[in-house]
Amino acid sequence: MLKKNELHEIEITGMTAEGNGVGRVDGIAVFVPGAAAGDRLRIHIVKTAKTYAVGKIQEILVPSTHRMESDCPVSLQCGGCAYRHITYSEELHAKETRVRDALMRIGGMQNPEIQPIVGSQNVNGYRNKAQIPLGKDKQGNLIAGFFANHSHRIVPCTHCALQPKPFEQALLAFLEWANQSGESVYDETTHKGKIRHLYLRAAQGTGEVMICVVVNGNGLKGEESLVTLLRERVDGLKCVLINNNREDTNVVLGRRFRTVWGQDFITDKMYGLQFRISPMSFYQVNHDQAEKLYALANDYAGLTGKETVLDLYCGTGTIGLSMASRAGRVIGVEVVEQAVENARENAKLNRIENTEFLCMDANEAAQQLTQRGEKPDVVVLDPPRKGCTPELIHTVAGMSPSRIVYVSCDPATLARDVKLFRELGYTTGLITPVDLFPRTKHVECVVKLERAEG
Repeated sequence: MLKKNELHEIEITGMTAEGNGVGRVDGIAVFVPGAAAGDRLRIHIVKTAKTYAVGKIQEILVPSTHRMESDCPVSLQCGGCAYRHITYSEELHAKETRVRDALMRIGGMQNPEIQPIVGSQNVNGYRNKAQIPLGKDKQGNLIAGFFANHSHRIVPCTHCALQPKPFEQALLAFLEWANQSGESVYDETTHKGKIRHLYLRAAQGTGEVMICVVVNGNGLKGEESLVTLLRERVDGLKCVLINNNREDTNVVLGRRFRTVWGQDFITDKMYGLQFRISPMSFYQVNHDQAEKLYALANDYAGLTGKETVLDLYCGTGTIGLSMASRAGRVIGVEVVEQAVENARENAKLNRIENTEFLCMDANEAAQQLTQRGEKPDVVVLDPPRKGCTPELIHTVAGMSPSRIVYVSCDPATLARDVKLFRELGYTTGLITPVDLFPRTKHVECVVKLERAEG
Protein backbone atom coordinates (compact mmCIF):
# COMPACT_ATOMS: atom_id res chain seq x y z
CA MET A 1 0.00 0.00 0.00
CA LEU A 2 1.45 3.34 -1.04
CA LYS A 3 1.63 6.09 1.55
CA LYS A 4 1.43 9.86 1.22
CA ASN A 5 4.78 11.71 1.00
CA GLU A 6 6.69 8.60 -0.12
CA LEU A 7 9.20 8.92 -2.98
CA HIS A 8 9.14 6.38 -5.79
CA GLU A 9 10.56 5.79 -9.24
CA ILE A 10 7.97 5.13 -11.94
CA GLU A 11 7.77 4.54 -15.67
CA ILE A 12 4.85 6.27 -17.39
CA THR A 13 3.12 3.79 -19.70
CA GLY A 14 0.05 5.71 -20.84
CA MET A 15 -2.14 8.80 -20.62
CA THR A 16 -5.52 9.27 -18.94
CA ALA A 17 -8.59 11.04 -20.35
CA GLU A 18 -7.56 14.07 -18.28
CA GLY A 19 -4.15 14.21 -19.96
CA ASN A 20 -2.21 12.91 -16.95
CA GLY A 21 0.49 10.30 -17.20
CA VAL A 22 -0.19 6.89 -15.62
CA GLY A 23 2.12 4.13 -14.44
CA ARG A 24 2.28 1.55 -11.65
CA VAL A 25 4.14 1.30 -8.36
CA ASP A 26 3.81 -2.00 -6.47
CA GLY A 27 0.87 -2.85 -8.72
CA ILE A 28 -1.02 0.34 -7.83
CA ALA A 29 -1.98 2.78 -10.60
CA VAL A 30 -0.39 6.19 -10.06
CA PHE A 31 -1.57 9.28 -11.94
CA VAL A 32 1.03 11.97 -12.54
CA PRO A 33 0.09 15.41 -13.96
CA GLY A 34 2.58 16.81 -16.44
CA ALA A 35 4.03 13.38 -17.27
CA ALA A 36 4.48 11.88 -20.75
CA ALA A 37 4.27 8.28 -21.88
CA GLY A 38 7.84 6.93 -21.82
CA ASP A 39 9.04 9.15 -18.96
CA ARG A 40 11.10 7.60 -16.16
CA LEU A 41 10.40 9.76 -13.09
CA ARG A 42 11.05 10.19 -9.41
CA ILE A 43 7.70 11.18 -7.92
CA HIS A 44 6.34 12.38 -4.60
CA ILE A 45 3.06 10.69 -3.60
CA VAL A 46 0.60 13.48 -2.77
CA LYS A 47 -2.64 11.49 -2.51
CA THR A 48 -3.59 7.87 -1.89
CA ALA A 49 -6.83 5.91 -2.25
CA LYS A 50 -7.76 2.23 -2.16
CA THR A 51 -7.16 1.57 -5.85
CA TYR A 52 -4.90 4.40 -7.00
CA ALA A 53 -2.53 7.19 -6.00
CA VAL A 54 -1.55 10.61 -7.33
CA GLY A 55 2.07 11.61 -7.69
CA LYS A 56 3.92 14.87 -8.33
CA ILE A 57 7.05 14.96 -10.47
CA GLN A 58 10.14 15.57 -8.35
CA GLU A 59 12.73 14.70 -10.99
CA ILE A 60 12.69 13.57 -14.61
CA LEU A 61 15.22 10.73 -14.63
CA VAL A 62 14.82 9.76 -18.29
CA PRO A 63 12.62 12.01 -20.45
CA SER A 64 10.19 10.53 -22.95
CA THR A 65 11.07 10.95 -26.61
CA HIS A 66 7.67 12.67 -26.90
CA ARG A 67 8.42 15.24 -24.21
CA MET A 68 8.98 18.90 -25.12
CA GLU A 69 9.39 22.18 -23.27
CA SER A 70 6.05 23.90 -22.67
CA ASP A 71 5.79 27.23 -24.46
CA CYS A 72 3.37 28.61 -21.85
CA PRO A 73 4.61 29.82 -18.44
CA VAL A 74 1.33 28.93 -16.68
CA SER A 75 0.43 25.67 -18.46
CA LEU A 76 1.11 23.56 -15.35
CA GLN A 77 -1.09 25.75 -13.13
CA CYS A 78 -3.88 26.59 -15.57
CA GLY A 79 -6.71 24.12 -16.10
CA GLY A 80 -6.85 24.69 -19.87
CA CYS A 81 -4.04 22.87 -21.67
CA ALA A 82 -3.16 19.29 -20.79
CA TYR A 83 -0.67 18.52 -23.55
CA ARG A 84 1.75 21.45 -23.91
CA HIS A 85 4.57 19.25 -22.61
CA ILE A 86 4.37 16.63 -25.39
CA THR A 87 4.62 16.71 -29.19
CA TYR A 88 1.44 17.26 -31.16
CA SER A 89 1.79 13.89 -32.89
CA GLU A 90 1.86 12.16 -29.50
CA GLU A 91 -1.16 14.20 -28.38
CA LEU A 92 -3.11 12.98 -31.41
CA HIS A 93 -2.07 9.40 -30.62
CA ALA A 94 -3.27 9.81 -27.02
CA LYS A 95 -6.64 11.17 -28.15
CA GLU A 96 -7.17 8.46 -30.76
CA THR A 97 -6.30 5.86 -28.12
CA ARG A 98 -8.78 7.46 -25.72
CA VAL A 99 -11.60 7.09 -28.26
CA ARG A 100 -10.68 3.46 -28.97
CA ASP A 101 -10.43 2.57 -25.27
CA ALA A 102 -13.84 4.13 -24.50
CA LEU A 103 -15.55 2.28 -27.34
CA MET A 104 -14.05 -1.02 -26.17
CA ARG A 105 -14.39 -0.59 -22.39
CA ILE A 106 -17.73 1.27 -22.22
CA GLY A 107 -19.21 0.57 -25.65
CA GLY A 108 -18.47 -3.16 -25.63
CA MET A 109 -16.86 -3.09 -29.09
CA GLN A 110 -14.17 -5.74 -29.54
CA ASN A 111 -12.05 -4.12 -32.23
CA PRO A 112 -13.53 -0.79 -33.35
CA GLU A 113 -12.35 0.34 -36.77
CA ILE A 114 -11.36 3.92 -36.08
CA GLN A 115 -10.22 6.17 -38.90
CA PRO A 116 -7.00 8.18 -38.31
CA ILE A 117 -7.67 11.23 -36.16
CA VAL A 118 -8.04 14.48 -38.11
CA GLY A 119 -5.35 16.77 -36.72
CA SER A 120 -5.31 20.56 -36.78
CA GLN A 121 -3.00 22.61 -38.96
CA ASN A 122 -2.95 25.29 -36.25
CA VAL A 123 -2.57 24.35 -32.60
CA ASN A 124 -2.51 27.98 -31.41
CA GLY A 125 -4.82 30.95 -31.85
CA TYR A 126 -7.79 28.81 -32.87
CA ARG A 127 -10.32 29.48 -30.09
CA ASN A 128 -13.17 31.78 -31.09
CA LYS A 129 -14.67 31.99 -27.59
CA ALA A 130 -13.21 32.81 -24.18
CA GLN A 131 -14.65 33.21 -20.69
CA ILE A 132 -12.10 35.08 -18.59
CA PRO A 133 -12.76 35.32 -14.83
CA LEU A 134 -11.86 38.53 -13.01
CA GLY A 135 -10.77 38.83 -9.39
CA LYS A 136 -8.22 40.24 -6.96
CA ASP A 137 -4.89 38.93 -5.76
CA LYS A 138 -3.81 38.91 -2.09
CA GLN A 139 -2.68 42.52 -2.41
CA GLY A 140 -6.07 43.59 -3.70
CA ASN A 141 -4.92 44.13 -7.30
CA LEU A 142 -7.23 43.35 -10.21
CA ILE A 143 -6.28 40.11 -11.98
CA ALA A 144 -7.66 38.16 -14.92
CA GLY A 145 -6.78 34.75 -16.27
CA PHE A 146 -8.09 31.21 -15.98
CA PHE A 147 -9.14 28.94 -13.16
CA ALA A 148 -6.62 26.39 -11.92
CA ASN A 149 -7.70 22.80 -12.47
CA HIS A 150 -10.67 21.79 -10.27
CA SER A 151 -10.71 25.12 -8.43
CA HIS A 152 -11.85 28.73 -8.59
CA ARG A 153 -8.38 30.09 -7.95
CA ILE A 154 -7.50 32.45 -10.80
CA VAL A 155 -4.12 31.89 -12.46
CA PRO A 156 -3.20 35.35 -13.83
CA CYS A 157 -2.70 35.27 -17.60
CA THR A 158 -3.12 37.99 -20.22
CA HIS A 159 -1.64 36.02 -23.13
CA CYS A 160 -3.20 32.64 -23.90
CA ALA A 161 -1.66 30.86 -26.88
CA LEU A 162 -4.98 29.21 -27.74
CA GLN A 163 -6.68 32.55 -28.32
CA PRO A 164 -6.50 34.97 -31.26
CA LYS A 165 -4.72 38.32 -30.95
CA PRO A 166 -7.93 40.44 -30.59
CA PHE A 167 -8.75 38.61 -27.34
CA GLU A 168 -5.46 39.70 -25.78
CA GLN A 169 -6.07 43.23 -27.08
CA ALA A 170 -9.53 43.23 -25.51
CA LEU A 171 -8.33 41.91 -22.14
CA LEU A 172 -5.43 44.36 -21.82
CA ALA A 173 -7.65 47.30 -22.78
CA PHE A 174 -10.37 46.23 -20.36
CA LEU A 175 -7.92 45.85 -17.47
CA GLU A 176 -6.53 49.31 -18.19
CA TRP A 177 -10.03 50.78 -18.15
CA ALA A 178 -11.07 48.87 -15.02
CA ASN A 179 -8.04 50.07 -13.04
CA GLN A 180 -8.70 53.66 -14.10
CA SER A 181 -12.46 53.56 -13.51
CA GLY A 182 -12.24 52.12 -10.04
CA GLU A 183 -15.13 49.78 -10.79
CA SER A 184 -15.48 47.11 -8.10
CA VAL A 185 -14.63 43.46 -8.72
CA TYR A 186 -17.04 40.66 -7.84
CA ASP A 187 -16.14 38.53 -4.81
CA GLU A 188 -17.46 34.95 -4.90
CA THR A 189 -17.41 34.73 -1.09
CA THR A 190 -19.32 37.91 -0.22
CA HIS A 191 -21.24 38.15 -3.55
CA LYS A 192 -20.44 41.86 -3.64
CA GLY A 193 -18.68 43.85 -6.34
CA LYS A 194 -19.52 44.48 -10.00
CA ILE A 195 -17.35 42.96 -12.75
CA ARG A 196 -17.31 39.15 -12.87
CA HIS A 197 -16.10 37.92 -16.28
CA LEU A 198 -14.98 39.10 -19.66
CA TYR A 199 -16.75 37.04 -22.34
CA LEU A 200 -15.26 37.17 -25.84
CA ARG A 201 -16.29 35.75 -29.22
CA ALA A 202 -14.64 36.01 -32.62
CA ALA A 203 -15.69 35.07 -36.14
CA GLN A 204 -12.56 33.67 -37.70
CA GLY A 205 -14.01 33.65 -41.20
CA THR A 206 -14.73 37.41 -41.13
CA GLY A 207 -12.52 38.78 -38.35
CA GLU A 208 -15.48 40.19 -36.38
CA VAL A 209 -15.19 40.37 -32.58
CA MET A 210 -17.78 40.55 -29.77
CA ILE A 211 -16.93 41.76 -26.26
CA CYS A 212 -19.31 41.16 -23.38
CA VAL A 213 -18.72 42.25 -19.77
CA VAL A 214 -20.50 40.08 -17.20
CA VAL A 215 -21.71 42.31 -14.39
CA ASN A 216 -23.28 41.77 -10.97
CA GLY A 217 -25.77 44.55 -11.71
CA ASN A 218 -27.25 46.46 -14.62
CA GLY A 219 -24.24 48.34 -15.90
CA LEU A 220 -20.84 49.93 -15.37
CA LYS A 221 -19.52 53.35 -14.51
CA GLY A 222 -17.96 54.93 -17.58
CA GLU A 223 -19.34 52.61 -20.23
CA GLU A 224 -18.69 55.23 -22.94
CA SER A 225 -15.00 55.50 -22.06
CA LEU A 226 -14.73 51.70 -22.09
CA VAL A 227 -16.25 51.53 -25.57
CA THR A 228 -13.93 54.26 -26.82
CA LEU A 229 -10.85 52.42 -25.55
CA LEU A 230 -11.98 49.05 -26.91
CA ARG A 231 -12.71 50.53 -30.33
CA GLU A 232 -9.21 52.01 -30.41
CA ARG A 233 -7.42 48.83 -29.30
CA VAL A 234 -9.34 45.79 -30.59
CA ASP A 235 -9.06 44.67 -34.21
CA GLY A 236 -12.39 43.79 -35.84
CA LEU A 237 -14.60 44.92 -32.96
CA LYS A 238 -18.28 44.83 -33.92
CA CYS A 239 -20.14 45.02 -30.63
CA VAL A 240 -19.84 45.63 -26.90
CA LEU A 241 -22.47 44.16 -24.58
CA ILE A 242 -23.26 44.03 -20.87
CA ASN A 243 -24.55 40.79 -19.36
CA ASN A 244 -26.51 40.98 -16.11
CA ASN A 245 -25.66 38.09 -13.79
CA ARG A 246 -26.71 38.67 -10.18
CA GLU A 247 -26.99 34.98 -9.36
CA ASP A 248 -24.88 33.23 -6.74
CA THR A 249 -23.80 30.59 -9.22
CA ASN A 250 -20.87 29.16 -11.18
CA VAL A 251 -22.75 29.78 -14.43
CA VAL A 252 -20.86 32.53 -16.27
CA LEU A 253 -23.68 34.25 -18.16
CA GLY A 254 -26.98 35.59 -16.89
CA ARG A 255 -30.08 35.70 -19.08
CA ARG A 256 -30.21 39.41 -19.87
CA PHE A 257 -27.94 41.22 -22.34
CA ARG A 258 -27.78 44.89 -23.21
CA THR A 259 -25.97 46.21 -26.27
CA VAL A 260 -23.78 49.19 -25.33
CA TRP A 261 -22.32 49.73 -28.79
CA GLY A 262 -22.71 48.16 -32.22
CA GLN A 263 -24.94 45.22 -33.06
CA ASP A 264 -25.97 42.29 -30.88
CA PHE A 265 -24.31 39.61 -33.01
CA ILE A 266 -21.28 38.84 -35.15
CA THR A 267 -21.27 37.07 -38.52
CA ASP A 268 -18.96 34.23 -39.50
CA LYS A 269 -18.37 32.37 -42.76
CA MET A 270 -18.06 28.61 -42.65
CA TYR A 271 -18.55 25.76 -45.11
CA GLY A 272 -19.54 28.24 -47.81
CA LEU A 273 -22.30 29.75 -45.65
CA GLN A 274 -22.76 32.78 -43.40
CA PHE A 275 -23.74 32.39 -39.73
CA ARG A 276 -24.95 34.99 -37.25
CA ILE A 277 -23.68 34.32 -33.75
CA SER A 278 -25.38 35.81 -30.68
CA PRO A 279 -23.81 35.69 -27.21
CA MET A 280 -25.67 32.56 -26.08
CA SER A 281 -25.47 30.66 -29.37
CA PHE A 282 -23.64 27.35 -29.47
CA TYR A 283 -20.92 27.48 -32.12
CA GLN A 284 -17.86 25.26 -32.51
CA VAL A 285 -14.79 26.95 -31.00
CA ASN A 286 -12.39 25.97 -33.80
CA HIS A 287 -13.53 27.32 -37.18
CA ASP A 288 -11.13 25.43 -39.47
CA GLN A 289 -11.53 22.08 -37.72
CA ALA A 290 -15.30 22.51 -37.57
CA GLU A 291 -15.34 22.75 -41.36
CA LYS A 292 -13.56 19.39 -41.53
CA LEU A 293 -16.00 17.94 -39.01
CA TYR A 294 -19.02 19.15 -41.01
CA ALA A 295 -17.53 17.68 -44.18
CA LEU A 296 -17.33 14.31 -42.43
CA ALA A 297 -20.89 14.63 -41.12
CA ASN A 298 -22.12 15.39 -44.63
CA ASP A 299 -20.21 12.42 -46.01
CA TYR A 300 -21.62 10.07 -43.35
CA ALA A 301 -25.17 11.36 -43.95
CA GLY A 302 -25.00 10.05 -47.53
CA LEU A 303 -27.59 12.51 -48.86
CA THR A 304 -28.91 12.32 -52.44
CA GLY A 305 -31.22 15.36 -52.46
CA LYS A 306 -34.45 13.67 -51.36
CA GLU A 307 -33.93 12.88 -47.69
CA THR A 308 -35.54 14.46 -44.63
CA VAL A 309 -32.83 15.31 -42.09
CA LEU A 310 -33.62 15.78 -38.39
CA ASP A 311 -30.86 17.83 -36.74
CA LEU A 312 -31.19 17.53 -32.95
CA TYR A 313 -29.19 19.90 -30.71
CA CYS A 314 -28.82 22.08 -33.82
CA GLY A 315 -27.47 25.24 -32.13
CA THR A 316 -27.40 28.04 -34.70
CA GLY A 317 -28.16 25.48 -37.41
CA THR A 318 -24.62 25.02 -38.67
CA ILE A 319 -24.65 21.27 -39.38
CA GLY A 320 -28.21 21.16 -40.69
CA LEU A 321 -27.73 24.16 -42.94
CA SER A 322 -24.50 22.66 -44.29
CA MET A 323 -26.61 19.65 -45.37
CA ALA A 324 -29.60 21.57 -46.73
CA SER A 325 -28.41 21.80 -50.35
CA ARG A 326 -28.10 17.98 -50.47
CA ALA A 327 -31.33 17.19 -48.59
CA GLY A 328 -35.02 17.31 -49.40
CA ARG A 329 -35.59 19.25 -46.17
CA VAL A 330 -34.01 19.81 -42.77
CA ILE A 331 -35.74 20.03 -39.38
CA GLY A 332 -33.54 21.54 -36.66
CA VAL A 333 -34.24 21.34 -32.91
CA GLU A 334 -32.59 23.40 -30.18
CA VAL A 335 -33.66 24.31 -26.63
CA VAL A 336 -31.92 27.75 -26.53
CA GLU A 337 -34.38 30.30 -27.94
CA GLN A 338 -31.74 32.78 -29.10
CA ALA A 339 -29.90 30.02 -30.99
CA VAL A 340 -33.12 29.01 -32.76
CA GLU A 341 -33.71 32.63 -33.76
CA ASN A 342 -30.15 32.69 -35.12
CA ALA A 343 -30.75 29.45 -37.01
CA ARG A 344 -33.83 30.90 -38.70
CA GLU A 345 -31.95 34.10 -39.50
CA ASN A 346 -29.06 32.04 -40.87
CA ALA A 347 -31.41 30.16 -43.19
CA LYS A 348 -32.74 33.49 -44.53
CA LEU A 349 -29.25 34.95 -44.74
CA ASN A 350 -28.16 32.05 -46.95
CA ARG A 351 -31.46 31.91 -48.88
CA ILE A 352 -32.12 28.37 -47.73
CA GLU A 353 -35.83 27.60 -47.87
CA ASN A 354 -36.07 23.88 -47.12
CA THR A 355 -35.49 24.19 -43.35
CA GLU A 356 -37.65 24.34 -40.23
CA PHE A 357 -36.32 25.13 -36.75
CA LEU A 358 -38.12 24.23 -33.51
CA CYS A 359 -37.35 25.59 -30.03
CA MET A 360 -37.84 22.73 -27.60
CA ASP A 361 -36.13 19.88 -25.78
CA ALA A 362 -34.67 17.30 -28.16
CA ASN A 363 -36.64 14.34 -26.77
CA GLU A 364 -39.90 16.29 -26.63
CA ALA A 365 -39.41 17.43 -30.22
CA ALA A 366 -38.61 13.92 -31.45
CA GLN A 367 -41.77 12.62 -29.78
CA GLN A 368 -43.92 15.41 -31.28
CA LEU A 369 -42.47 14.85 -34.72
CA THR A 370 -43.22 11.15 -34.43
CA GLN A 371 -46.82 11.95 -33.47
CA ARG A 372 -47.25 14.16 -36.53
CA GLY A 373 -45.98 11.38 -38.75
CA GLU A 374 -42.49 12.64 -39.55
CA LYS A 375 -40.12 9.87 -40.67
CA PRO A 376 -36.61 11.29 -41.03
CA ASP A 377 -34.21 9.40 -43.27
CA VAL A 378 -31.17 10.78 -41.44
CA VAL A 379 -30.89 11.98 -37.83
CA VAL A 380 -27.97 14.17 -36.75
CA LEU A 381 -27.12 14.14 -33.03
CA ASP A 382 -24.69 16.69 -31.59
CA PRO A 383 -25.47 16.60 -27.85
CA PRO A 384 -23.65 18.32 -24.98
CA ARG A 385 -20.91 16.46 -23.12
CA LYS A 386 -23.42 14.44 -21.07
CA GLY A 387 -24.61 12.77 -24.28
CA CYS A 388 -28.16 11.65 -25.08
CA THR A 389 -30.76 10.40 -22.63
CA PRO A 390 -31.93 6.77 -22.99
CA GLU A 391 -35.41 8.14 -23.71
CA LEU A 392 -34.15 10.18 -26.66
CA ILE A 393 -32.16 7.24 -28.04
CA HIS A 394 -35.26 5.02 -27.89
CA THR A 395 -37.36 7.73 -29.55
CA VAL A 396 -34.82 8.26 -32.35
CA ALA A 397 -34.45 4.52 -32.93
CA GLY A 398 -38.26 4.26 -32.99
CA MET A 399 -38.32 6.70 -35.92
CA SER A 400 -36.27 4.14 -37.88
CA PRO A 401 -33.97 6.51 -39.78
CA SER A 402 -31.68 4.75 -42.25
CA ARG A 403 -28.65 6.57 -40.87
CA ILE A 404 -27.69 8.42 -37.71
CA VAL A 405 -24.73 10.80 -37.66
CA TYR A 406 -23.53 11.20 -34.07
CA VAL A 407 -21.17 14.10 -33.35
CA SER A 408 -19.69 13.80 -29.86
CA CYS A 409 -17.41 15.85 -27.65
CA ASP A 410 -16.98 13.10 -25.04
CA PRO A 411 -15.78 9.58 -25.94
CA ALA A 412 -17.24 8.05 -22.75
CA THR A 413 -20.83 9.18 -23.31
CA LEU A 414 -20.47 8.48 -27.04
CA ALA A 415 -19.49 4.88 -26.29
CA ARG A 416 -22.39 4.48 -23.86
CA ASP A 417 -24.91 5.83 -26.40
CA VAL A 418 -23.52 3.86 -29.35
CA LYS A 419 -23.89 0.67 -27.30
CA LEU A 420 -27.60 1.42 -26.70
CA PHE A 421 -28.15 2.23 -30.38
CA ARG A 422 -26.52 -1.10 -31.25
CA GLU A 423 -28.95 -2.90 -28.91
CA LEU A 424 -31.80 -1.13 -30.74
CA GLY A 425 -30.76 -2.39 -34.16
CA TYR A 426 -28.09 0.04 -35.42
CA THR A 427 -24.65 -1.05 -36.58
CA THR A 428 -21.61 1.15 -36.01
CA GLY A 429 -19.98 2.21 -39.26
CA LEU A 430 -17.23 4.76 -39.75
CA ILE A 431 -15.72 6.36 -36.64
CA THR A 432 -13.44 9.38 -37.01
CA PRO A 433 -11.94 11.45 -34.15
CA VAL A 434 -11.41 15.14 -34.97
CA ASP A 435 -9.11 17.32 -32.88
CA LEU A 436 -11.10 20.53 -32.41
CA PHE A 437 -9.25 21.38 -29.20
CA PRO A 438 -5.47 21.10 -29.72
CA ARG A 439 -3.32 21.11 -26.57
CA THR A 440 -6.37 20.44 -24.34
CA LYS A 441 -7.74 17.09 -23.13
CA HIS A 442 -10.88 17.31 -25.28
CA VAL A 443 -11.52 15.44 -28.53
CA GLU A 444 -14.49 15.45 -30.91
CA CYS A 445 -15.72 12.40 -32.81
CA VAL A 446 -18.06 11.70 -35.74
CA VAL A 447 -19.76 8.30 -35.97
CA LYS A 448 -21.96 6.82 -38.66
CA LEU A 449 -24.71 4.48 -37.46
CA GLU A 450 -26.83 2.47 -39.90
CA ARG A 451 -30.07 0.62 -39.36
CA ALA A 452 -29.48 -3.11 -39.61
CA GLU A 453 -31.47 -4.74 -42.39
CA GLY A 454 -34.14 -7.22 -41.34
